[in-house]
Amino acid sequence: MKINYHTHSTFCDGKNTPEEMILAAIEKKFDILGFSGHSMFPFAETWHISPKKHLQYVNTINNLKEKYKNQIIIQLGFEVDYLPPLCTPKKENFKEFNPDFLIGSVHYIATKDGYYSVDDATENVKKGLNNLYNGNGKKAVCEYFDAEREMIEHGDFDILGHPDVIRKRNGSLNFFNENESWYRKELIATAKKIAKKEIIVEINSGAIARKAMDDFYPSQEFLAILHDYNIPVIINSDAHSAEFLDCAFDRATALIKKIGYTEIAYPINGNIKFVKI
Repeated sequence: MKINYHTHSTFCDGKNTPEEMILAAIEKKFDILGFSGHSMFPFAETWHISPKKHLQYVNTINNLKEKYKNQIIIQLGFEVDYLPPLCTPKKENFKEFNPDFLIGSVHYIATKDGYYSVDDATENVKKGLNNLYNGNGKKAVCEYFDAEREMIEHGDFDILGHPDVIRKRNGSLNFFNENESWYRKELIATAKKIAKKEIIVEINSGAIARKAMDDFYPSQEFLAILHDYNIPVIINSDAHSAEFLDCAFDRATALIKKIGYTEIAYPINGNIKFVKI
């Protein structure tokens, strides 16, 4: 099976309409395509679905689900930010929209002096590190993983989005060392928290598609730790345009096989299903 549950469209910060994404997915021979519009309902930044357009988004995806039901399985979802007290990825908070799945993601680190997105342009990440952490990259990274573990503890979602996206600008800013023991401890602590919940972790190829770095989220080291804790994974492209719907899928499959995975997982009808790779 060919599956992608992390898909953005013109309802948030994507470049193609939902129907254009579906047609591309059919052409690329996908079996399942899940839409995961950015949401911080009932709030929003510029790259989220507008609160007043959530119902339009839901109706659009559901209509397309019916229109193309004989060609592809379409799933309605949201990628929900964790930024308490504004938003937490919990199904209870989205029950009026009846989504098929939720992705829980940490894009922001909040401090007493403000917040910034770790998934942003290099200059904005640098500004956030300097203004809120006085350039202390280790502290910022530890607080990022603290937030992720809080989200896992208090959230109710199906897929953990790009679990170490804090690495995105580390190649250019070098604000922490991924080989130091304290960082591995953060990864292990996070894996232990995930293992206590029925959550699938995505292997996300979005950084490769957008040339932020030539690697996946999570890193190979983190992925090996996830495997040690028997945590299921799914390959997702985090596609913001139709051309990248299956970006680096073959490479991701080879990587997880190398780690020791023999199957990928996906949520459907309230259950986790597995398919051999």
